[in-house]
Amino acid sequence: MANLKLTDVAKTYGGTVEVLKDINLDITQGELIVFVGPSGCGKSTLLRMIAGLEKITGGTLEIDGQRVNDVPPAQRGIAMVFQSYALYPHMTVRENMSFALKLAKKTPDEINEAVNRAAKMLQLDQYLDRLPKALSGGQRQRVAIGRSLVRDPKVYLFDEPLSNLDAALRVATRIEIAQLKEQMPDRTMIYVTHDQVEAMTLASRIVVLANKGIAQVGSPLELYERPNSEFVAQFIGSPSMNLLPGEITGTGEQTTIKLEDGGQAVSHYPTTDADMGMKVNVGVRPEDFIETEGDYVYHGTVDITEALGEVTLLYFRPDAEGRDAVIAKLPGIHKDVRGKDVRLTATPDKVHLFANGTSLLYR
Repeated sequence: MANLKLTDVAKTYGGTVEVLKDINLDITQGELIVFVGPSGCGKSTLLRMIAGLEKITGGTLEIDGQRVNDVPPAQRGIAMVFQSYALYPHMTVRENMSFALKLAKKTPDEINEAVNRAAKMLQLDQYLDRLPKALSGGQRQRVAIGRSLVRDPKVYLFDEPLSNLDAALRVATRIEIAQLKEQMPDRTMIYVTHDQVEAMTLASRIVVLANKGIAQVGSPLELYERPNSEFVAQFIGSPSMNLLPGEITGTGEQTTIKLEDGGQAVSHYPTTDADMGMKVNVGVRPEDFIETEGDYVYHGTVDITEALGEVTLLYFRPDAEGRDAVIAKLPGIHKDVRGKDVRLTATPDKVHLFANGTSLLYR
């Protein structure tokens, strides 16, 4: 159970290769914080710095008010669950889970109580005498989590723990982790993933990392509904938010935008007369498009369709070379639309505005 405070934390290799800089973040007891970002943005590096497995080259890390930059990993009160499980293959589940407690010279009764409690929580009771090779991938990951649970640490760190599992096991194990967090509401957890579903469903807050720093921090819905930049808008949500170039032609509590292709959008973003004529990008998520026969935000020719049963993805031919294809995610099954022109609109509360890559809501 712990509060963490990162102040101006930085990481460089060899004194010249800068990986992270100016990381400022407060994590309160009981939160499940998820780090997300593109490959190479420093998610796992930051997690390993918190664990003490990577040296912090700038700034300070505090746990419950104590500076721990130079405290060895074993003395930080942190347990880490790795992507690769890292189980001892010659040890049974019980022996794997109890190993750290034996090193800590706990009594046999204390060890048995801790292992049995964790095994029950993770539904591993019947597997305690099996070797890891006799377990499925999901069961092995639960053993790795159980090995952390028995130590009763201040902070749990998860480094992409589900990435080695197949789709069905990822869903099942993700639900188990969510249930585990509910059983331990006071425990602080930090979780690294590249999977947006994991981030959106598990996190109390998401930290989006990019360009060596933090792009935005907020609840999953806040990042989805109120991204502060084009980067966050397109990174959170799948498929990515569409961006359509246009110009502000009407200002006030609702803003009117003329799109380059002749369409028109109305946004709930407030603007002033000084914004008239501003070049902007209009952001609309694929799932927020609505088919229309009248005024449109976007119209184009359907190039490819993907029927997923409850929804259909429509991919439109790019309007110009170098432009990303516009994607619409419409409810239901849409047959025989390939090659046809489709008009799409969106309600003002679903239309985002960006100028110079930044949301106009955060000016």
